Amino acid sequence: MIVLGLDTCLNSCSVAVVDGDRVLAYRSETMARGHQERLAPMAREVMADARLAFDRLERIGATVGPGSFTGLRVGVAFAKGLASALAIPAVGVGALEALAADADGLVAAAIDARRDQVYLQVFEGGVALMAPDVLPLGTAAARLAELAMGQALTLVGSGAPLLAAAVPGATVRIPDGCDARAVARLAAGRPVTPIRPLYLRAPDAKLPA
Repeated sequence: MIVLGLDTCLNSCSVAVVDGDRVLAYRSETMARGHQERLAPMAREVMADARLAFDRLERIGATVGPGSFTGLRVGVAFAKGLASALAIPAVGVGALEALAADADGLVAAAIDARRDQVYLQVFEGGVALMAPDVLPLGTAAARLAELAMGQALTLVGSGAPLLAAAVPGATVRIPDGCDARAVARLAAGRPVTPIRPLYLRAPDAKLPA
């Protein structure tokens, strides 16, 4: 299955096209803003790198959050629009799941949610041990310490340094964003359901009084 993977949830814009286990093309750029302007051109560049027309795509996968409210909406909207134009499915992939996808064993994906909170999800052997959640740092640290119980743990994501002290010896990885190659592979292997943003907390921005 030829799948276009997209990530705009965090501090990068990442696009990949894969065919099964084979990566046909991949690009990623670090950016905190500007995903809306860069995503469509990057998708065209990746498809050109892969020497494929868009009508060869069979599925689109996009990260749906948690993450930047603006960024994740950009990715979801682009995925839905392109999927509609091509009459193919668009599938959502959780950002925490995508962050954890390339690590083995016990993995905790953590994104700094600010306000002394983290978005957290824990996996073992690719199986989720908990649903994605937003937790106070103290609660998240206690949960990780309980789950690890002497096991080797990989912490991945912008929230990893905030939790590292809770599990001494944990491996810490801090990528700028999710890897679109992992997003595409995850999207290929799941049932098709309506794609929608995953919001675990209300937006920080408030309307003027």
